[in-house]
Amino acid sequence: MTAANAGGPRDPQAYVLGNRELWECWTPLKAASAQYDLDGFRSGGSRMRALECAEVGPVRGRSLLHLQCHVGVDTLSWARLGARVTGVDFSSEGVATARSLAADIDPTAVFVEADVLDLPAHLDGTYDIVYTSHGVLGWLPDLTRWAEVVAHFTAPGGFVYVFESHPAAWMLDNRGQEPRLRLRYSYFGEAEPLSFEYRSPIAVPDQQVPGVEYAWGHSLGDVVSALAAAGMRIEFLHEWPFVAWRLLPFMEQDADGWWRLPEGLPAMPLSFSLRASKPPA
Repeated sequence: MTAANAGGPRDPQAYVLGNRELWECWTPLKAASAQYDLDGFRSGGSRMRALECAEVGPVRGRSLLHLQCHVGVDTLSWARLGARVTGVDFSSEGVATARSLAADIDPTAVFVEADVLDLPAHLDGTYDIVYTSHGVLGWLPDLTRWAEVVAHFTAPGGFVYVFESHPAAWMLDNRGQEPRLRLRYSYFGEAEPLSFEYRSPIAVPDQQVPGVEYAWGHSLGDVVSALAAAGMRIEFLHEWPFVAWRLLPFMEQDADGWWRLPEGLPAMPLSFSLRASKPPA
């Protein structure tokens, strides 16, 4: 895991395109895996966690835009809770999988293939709720533009809800199996992303495909300040001692499905949730 600028600065879009190509390859393998269990999802139920549902509030009859929706499982979980949903992802394979799920679950769901930062060129209208979550902001090279897009699509009186891994958690070294907290990465992001070399984390070892992902660091202040500058009013910012996936090898999963540090390690923020509203017209 290294900085990606060994050969000199590159256009951020080159890294975005590299990520997209990697996910075009990985997504069909992930979608077919037992880890994703898409057939089980088709049979019913919502995969939204109770905490997120409580903080977002009732969604029945409300329009919801899900940014960076991957294969649409969370998007369609909101649909099963009563929302009128639109999902957006930059991967054509992800959008194709989401549309296939929607055909069986909610044919009114809309899925759009687009880079989030260019979304106004591909989608019209505004939404009561803009939603984004779980390991997505690091894919974006420009949070200022992201916040402008969020504000653009949030209807007056509506809000954005973000549930994301905490920037402090991304400082930790994730290479060791022993339960130790060691700092490895800077808290503050830079123009050049970090590169991560690993195999696609799917359940079929002989189908794993090696690749390089690029990720940009964004501090908590970056997120809050970008939304505030775009005209959004921060309603709350909560920090949590758990995260939605096994961010470190020695994490333990609790009864609610969250991943936590094992007993004996100091408590620290591993994720955060934020809600920001757009003033009424």
